[in-house]
Amino acid sequence: MFDDRSSSALRVAVAGLAARQTAIANNISNIETPGYRARKVKFEEELKGAMDKGESASGVTPSVMTSLEPTKPNGNNVNLDEETLSHIDTTMRYNLAIRALDGKYSLLREAIKGA
Repeated sequence: MFDDRSSSALRVAVAGLAARQTAIANNISNIETPGYRARKVKFEEELKGAMDKGESASGVTPSVMTSLEPTKPNGNNVNLDEETLSHIDTTMRYNLAIRALDGKYSLLREAIKGA
């Protein structure tokens, strides 16, 4: 029950989105650091590929990459507008994934109670 495909995919999504939130926070905190290159977290394509192939999502891990976006004169490439929008999008996706997991676990709790 805890390792069904949807639970596994939701756990990977939560981990990936949490990693993305960390990267966004680091990017914003380094917005004025000369030479700092923004970090981007990718996992959705690998997760979708695993799900499409019927494979377990548990082997999917988020990958952190350095952004190749153009830099400012100080060598920094953090874009506050982009980071802010990414933060909002990631937060909404994270909350949705948590609610979905909570719903699955609520069903399990009810089944165990026998209600």
